[in-house]
Amino acid sequence: MSDAALRPRRRESELNGILVRSPYPLAWIAIALAAVIVVTIVGFTLGTADLGLSKALNGLHTGAVGAVSTAIYHVISPGPAIGITVVVVAVIWWRARDVRPALAFGGTIAITWVPSAIVKEIVHRARPDVAVLPHPYPVQPDPGYPSGHTVYITAFVIALVWVLADTRWHRLAQVLGVVAIVVVFFAVTIDAVHYPTDAIASIAWSLLIAPGVRVVWVDWLMPRIPFLRGPLRRA
Repeated sequence: MSDAALRPRRRESELNGILVRSPYPLAWIAIALAAVIVVTIVGFTLGTADLGLSKALNGLHTGAVGAVSTAIYHVISPGPAIGITVVVVAVIWWRARDVRPALAFGGTIAITWVPSAIVKEIVHRARPDVAVLPHPYPVQPDPGYPSGHTVYITAFVIALVWVLADTRWHRLAQVLGVVAIVVVFFAVTIDAVHYPTDAIASIAWSLLIAPGVRVVWVDWLMPRIPFLRGPLRRA
């Protein structure tokens, strides 16, 4: 009997739920492609349809509510969001003792998030007019549809829930994740840096596109990268 056979096998980390191979890869990719097209087309039709709701939500931007919503907007702006993601990637790598779930997590977020900025430039929907808002936020230089902040937090939550799928933290991640998405939705709409429809479209974007992104990145591309090769789990 070889020495390798005599050595105890290292226990597989529980933090690898994101590595479970999708049983319906082509369906998820088709849904993702359709979502990109639909979300983009819808963006051209919205105009200022929900300006009244934006003004009403912005009316809540007082005292502690206003301070918290603005703080949240700053905390998950692109720079800090990238930093948060890098830290969580490092923690997953450390806890799993395997770089694959960590990079699956980070890659899924990035590939879901970054293309939304391209759609934002294509649609070029203006943000709510600060001249009619009761508590206007400083004018933002870029268009508003979809909301990058909301795309990011939704993709982050989805990827983290996948990572924690086989752990006792899974249900808690789902509950707190939904809370986080709702909080960010209200933060960006109370600040009125986005119309409510910007944020709703962003949630739909991540929910419909992230599974297809995970198929392409984790199931198809990662196994082709030498240092990321390893057995993917079957569903």
